[in-house]
Amino acid sequence: MPPPVRLGFIGCGNVLSAYRATVDRLRQRGLAVVTRACGRSSQHDSALQSLGPVPFTTQASDVYFAPDVDVVIILTSMPEHARLATASLEAGKHVLVEKPFASSLDEGRALVELARRSPGYLVCAPFTTLSPTFQILRRRIEAGDIGKVCSARARYGWSGPWWSEWFYRPGGGCLFDLGIYSVTTLTGLLGPARQVMAMTGIAIPERVIHGRTIQVEAEDNAQVLLDFGHGASAVITTGFTLQQYRSPALEIYGTTGVLQMLGDDWDPDGYELWQNQAGAWQIFKESHPEWSWTDGLRDLVEAIHLGRSPNTNVDHAFHVVEVLLAAQRSGRERRAVEIHHGFTLPTGPEPVGEPSEPAHLVHDRTRESMG
Repeated sequence: MPPPVRLGFIGCGNVLSAYRATVDRLRQRGLAVVTRACGRSSQHDSALQSLGPVPFTTQASDVYFAPDVDVVIILTSMPEHARLATASLEAGKHVLVEKPFASSLDEGRALVELARRSPGYLVCAPFTTLSPTFQILRRRIEAGDIGKVCSARARYGWSGPWWSEWFYRPGGGCLFDLGIYSVTTLTGLLGPARQVMAMTGIAIPERVIHGRTIQVEAEDNAQVLLDFGHGASAVITTGFTLQQYRSPALEIYGTTGVLQMLGDDWDPDGYELWQNQAGAWQIFKESHPEWSWTDGLRDLVEAIHLGRSPNTNVDHAFHVVEVLLAAQRSGRERRAVEIHHGFTLPTGPEPVGEPSEPAHLVHDRTRESMG
């Protein structure tokens, strides 16, 4: 068996603990080991608690220049992502970068071009397209199980962060922090968007961060409309304004049926399928409840070991950034914005573990009475 892939983390804040379980599973399989960590000096103890007794530094270059690091994992605040990913690729490393991988088209374009000529892979969060439930839905759509897709809806939001100001400053905002999940998932299922219209704004002008009141400068509330061409469109609801919800994360409406992902797209809880010919909702339990939104790290490490490409696509990540920037622009200018860069849908891993029969059937009494 080849030696374990050596991991170096840059950014030891709130997101790091979420990667702990994925790192532990890779360690147990002998596939990876953590060799470096970088963060603020105040994060030293929590980093070692999550990663174990590894060398800790406050200088990012100590990680991406380290000879004992193969993969750099970037978990810093959004404005730092592109700069650190660029430096790590230039140092010859593989790179996993949390979302978004860039905050401007120029940054994103330069990173994509660098990744194409670099020896290391670049994989960009979010990793919603890797979930087994996502892959099942995608293959059902491709198989024509709901006919031609006409319309879709996606949703993700919550009441908003209280631990850092940058979420509410220029370069942050709900679209890049939350809407990015829905855009990634919808375009992963339906392909590139062609045009964007959005209504964005600041619904809650003041926020309390660590007991201090600040003025919000980035959008905290958004409705985004995507045009996929051929009459197909989708709407995304997102914001730091959604206190709770009990609706599906995703709804895909076709000419002969409907698919609904339950839970959140970053934490699926099974799905529902309506087909006109069946006349009932077919409810499927989640096949992989242990799946984590940090799964891009597992996929990258396995790709390195197996000598294959990762099951994510940097062109897709760039398209998502363009859509988000277009939504912000549309919100400011109150007009439709064209999208110029497409991508080819990645093949993705084969879905496994789907039940052979629906877990539950729910008949539509309304339709029966009308029939």
